[in-house]
Amino acid sequence: MTKTEVTTIQLDKSVVEALKRVKKYPRETYNETILNLIKNEEETREIGIFVQKAQEAKMKELWEEGDYSGWERA
Repeated sequence: MTKTEVTTIQLDKSVVEALKRVKKYPRETYNETILNLIKNEEETREIGIFVQKAQEAKMKELWEEGDYSGWERA
């Protein structure tokens, strides 16, 4: 079994309370909670990039066709 390196960080009490509220289960560690938050953020960012690329492709298609009627809703 390999020993994991750990560090001590200081958090505002309000941050600790917020972490307690977002735990998936009561015995989840703060480490697990923070890793879950990071994973969710990365997934959200990937979805955002996917949507942005789809929007860019559609807007390019519309612009090439000379159809600017959807610009107000873009």
